[in-house]
Amino acid sequence: MGFSMSRCRNCNIEVLDETVRCPLCGSVLEYTEEMENMYPNVKIKARKMVLISRIYLFCAILSEAVLWYVNAAVNPEIWWSVIVGLGMLYLYLLLRFAILGQSGYREKTVVLTAIAVLVMVAVDMVTGYRGWSVNYVLPAGIMLMDAGIIVCMVIDRRNWQSYLMWQMVMILCSIVPLILAAAGIVTAPFLSNLAFACSLFLFLGSVIIGDRRARVELRRRFHVR
Repeated sequence: MGFSMSRCRNCNIEVLDETVRCPLCGSVLEYTEEMENMYPNVKIKARKMVLISRIYLFCAILSEAVLWYVNAAVNPEIWWSVIVGLGMLYLYLLLRFAILGQSGYREKTVVLTAIAVLVMVAVDMVTGYRGWSVNYVLPAGIMLMDAGIIVCMVIDRRNWQSYLMWQMVMILCSIVPLILAAAGIVTAPFLSNLAFACSLFLFLGSVIIGDRRARVELRRRFHVR
């Protein structure tokens, strides 16, 4: 079975799928000829995963509707069905964003960790809100991300300076628990202070020890000469 092949004159590449625009520059492709399949069609696997994710979403919505009805009829004092629904929602986001998403692994890790923390906050709210989500889960998630950045820097030693921006993002995230502590929402600020210290000293250590490479990276990111 043959397939259409197109060429981008701007990038000078051959495109073997059915798209009409170049995936690199966005220019309209020119049809060249029909050829026999030489490589597996990766789009088929992607479409199967999208179909699986849609089937899962439908089953999750149906299951949550049944669980909500049972919960309301049997035990309306504790909305455990909402907790189950949040878990199914996170699995769906994990499937769509982590597996089918086009972002890099760093973006996926940060976003999924943030969503996991938000899910825990929602669970805390549903179960009567005892504050464990903001007192412990939120700062623990920030410190977990700091540890992940360190591991990535060790593995990717040649490009460690590219993680400086993520360190700055984590400093901004670690300020959130401090604001919540000042507002009286966080009642056990020890972990919040520790998370801020970990993020801050990770960045300072990278800048001081990294010296010139760190300064060059920051200047390049912020367009400073």
